[in-house]
Amino acid sequence: MGAKQFLTTTTLILLLVLASTENPQEAAFRLGREKLTHLRFYWHDIFTGPNPTLVQVASAASTNTSKTHFGAVMVLDDPLTERPELTSKLIGSAQGQYIFASSKDAIGLAVAMNFVFVEGKYNGSTLMVMGMNSPLLRVREMAVVGGSGRFRFARGYAQASTYNFDNVALNTNVEYNVFVLHY
Repeated sequence: MGAKQFLTTTTLILLLVLASTENPQEAAFRLGREKLTHLRFYWHDIFTGPNPTLVQVASAASTNTSKTHFGAVMVLDDPLTERPELTSKLIGSAQGQYIFASSKDAIGLAVAMNFVFVEGKYNGSTLMVMGMNSPLLRVREMAVVGGSGRFRFARGYAQASTYNFDNVALNTNVEYNVFVLHY
């Protein structure tokens, strides 16, 4: 094959590839209209009792002497409920981990968790949340970085507000307001 024939063949292949490549806006149009969904639910972090939903799986040598628990790694499978009461309707679970990642004066949690929904029109769908959670702040904000099922192509943010914290049992109830764009 000569150089001229090679260039002609290469150009033809390139034109065919470009012609068949889909315009991203056209692909988005076929997916349907993007919509904003606001979800509000309650997250229950149960550290003590007969059925804990949160366990510490690792720590640094200095974690126990750190006032911020720096280096502790927690794994969670927390219930998500419709109302603040743990006995209210279960809508899913939060599965993932958080790491005590601040060695300074205030507690800071590096969070990576999935909200896995088991009820209603979002049954079987998930949202992935990541970010820094400073639990001593009244409202914390983390990013929604993806999703599955009805939340494919999801992006947005989650705001967490502590509803109740038991200083003795260390159990926490957090209200989540999640604002997510999806198709």
